[in-house]
Amino acid sequence: MSNLNLNQWRISRRQMLRGLGASISLPLLDCMAELPGPTKPKRSVFLYIPNGVNTLTWQIEKAGTDFEFTTPLKSLERHRNEVTPISGLHHPMVLGKHHNCDKVWLTGADVPGDGGAFRNSVSADQLIAEVQGVATRFSSLEMAVEGHSLAWSRDGIQIPAERNTQTIFNLLFGVEKDSKETIRRRLSRRGSILDLVAEDAKRVSKKMGSEDKSKLDEYLTAVRQVEERTRRADEWLNVPKPKLDPADVAHLSRKLDMSVVADYHRLFYDLMVMALRTDSTRVISCMICSESNGGAIPDIGISQTRHGLSHHNGDPEQLRRLTQTDTFFVEQFSYFLDQLKSHQEDGNSLLDTTQVLWGSGMAYGHSHGNANLPTLLAGGKALGYKHGQHVDFNLPKIGKYNVADANGHYRICSQPVDGDARVSNLLLTMLQRSDVEAESFQDSVGPISQIVA
Repeated sequence: MSNLNLNQWRISRRQMLRGLGASISLPLLDCMAELPGPTKPKRSVFLYIPNGVNTLTWQIEKAGTDFEFTTPLKSLERHRNEVTPISGLHHPMVLGKHHNCDKVWLTGADVPGDGGAFRNSVSADQLIAEVQGVATRFSSLEMAVEGHSLAWSRDGIQIPAERNTQTIFNLLFGVEKDSKETIRRRLSRRGSILDLVAEDAKRVSKKMGSEDKSKLDEYLTAVRQVEERTRRADEWLNVPKPKLDPADVAHLSRKLDMSVVADYHRLFYDLMVMALRTDSTRVISCMICSESNGGAIPDIGISQTRHGLSHHNGDPEQLRRLTQTDTFFVEQFSYFLDQLKSHQEDGNSLLDTTQVLWGSGMAYGHSHGNANLPTLLAGGKALGYKHGQHVDFNLPKIGKYNVADANGHYRICSQPVDGDARVSNLLLTMLQRSDVEAESFQDSVGPISQIVA
């Protein structure tokens, strides 16, 4: 679901926001006394695959620029100068606790080992959206081919994701059937109902215990998010949606059978590209498939779920199929990079102005190892990145890899070799490249200097 912008209050530029994930100065927002001038887009896309990879065939064994892409990564060769594979990263508070690792990929929050309920912290994409989403119709766009949203608000509440491609198209580019006046009346009624809900909740909360109050607080946070989207939708009623060529409309609005997985995934990617091209949003997150029951790919003869394949117990055929699915997902990612590279604006490609993070919160699924996470960073040269290298935090300490020793390599993927090599360092780097004034994010120890020009 889209996360709509709001410009309701006037506040001081010096005001600080302090969340569990970061302590930052507010960016210049429309709601502030001094409105920002036009800015060049600095875009961000976050793409998640579940259950890790076949790390035995995934692992690149040489650091630096003189590395070779492994079998599942071969399709990235044509993007060598726009991609940085990174080895050795982990989330310290998630080690050994694989349940919910997908939910904290962009937050790094502590999670219970049993997979039970917990209060998350703000996700990196939402901090970027607060800065880069000021001038766009949607401050962020949450999508999921299968599964759920990767985005979490400052209150640690999950922002819903949209899974229907036609709904996403209509949201971004569809023509409203009703008049502006009818839509505005509908939005006004919705706002009135939300006000009544909030007032009733305040009265009821006085009679509740602490646990019930916590649940109510989560509910009210969700209500506030709807309220914000409602207000922003009203503000944008007088701004026409981008007008597309008929060929683009036919391509992006078509209904596809999910059994044709490659075409279905590419339609999601095409929608992302068009959302960025039209500056409808500058921040997108998308879960590629579900941790629990997604990932079958009939196109290439894979009927098992990715979760099932990841629990391979060392079976060679299962491992071969897992590598095959890894290869498939990277090929779709490469297609996405193709599309971003093909569009130019102001002397840069769309990829040059878009930082793209592709990865997983698990390294390998069989024993739920979640160190040495599979991580690919692409694009964003106009944001100050340098690519064409394999950044490896393991090799300085282990000397070399030996994937022939499967159990030995799995140990590297279960416990971090370098305790300071953290996903939060990469997320902090992405925040700073997007003009978020953050000195830290979650448990980061500093930005990753190797990837910045």
